[in-house]
Amino acid sequence: MLGSLDMSRNVVTFHYTLRDTDGRVLDASIGGEPISYLEGGGQIVEGLEEGLRGLAAGTRAKIGVPAAKAYGERDETQVQRVLKSLLPIEGEVRPGDQFRAGDDAFAPIVTVRGVEGEELLLDANHPLAGVDLDFEVEVLAVRAATDEECAHGHAHGADGAGGGTDGKGCGEGCGCHG
Repeated sequence: MLGSLDMSRNVVTFHYTLRDTDGRVLDASIGGEPISYLEGGGQIVEGLEEGLRGLAAGTRAKIGVPAAKAYGERDETQVQRVLKSLLPIEGEVRPGDQFRAGDDAFAPIVTVRGVEGEELLLDANHPLAGVDLDFEVEVLAVRAATDEECAHGHAHGADGAGGGTDGKGCGEGCGCHG
């Protein structure tokens, strides 16, 4: 209807190449599976989702995403000294190593910034925090989300019929199946 508010949500499938502002490739989906996400589901960075909104299948675009709408600005309060013995790690630890800071699947991944005896300087900022990002995207498909996808909060694959890109559905690990 003309003039009515459209509350429908879409599933967008796309390929991307991610670069920093110096042009270095940080990540890409080319040669692998494309990304499918449910609009408004929080599955991709905010600025990329904003840049993809309204693009039709077949569109190629460059989308610049400022750090604040990507992985956020760096937060120095997320850098702390911790005794190695308090962490779920064994063996030698070196600057640059990354590990999950707990057994919980949602525990943050931290980066070791320094090692001083039995103390580690840990950084819980995302590795791309504070970095402006440049995406080159190709939108492969845009379709209406199914009711099930909207209820679950994520895409269930290219056709929405419960099949993920691997044809196995959203699976036990998606949080859909308590």
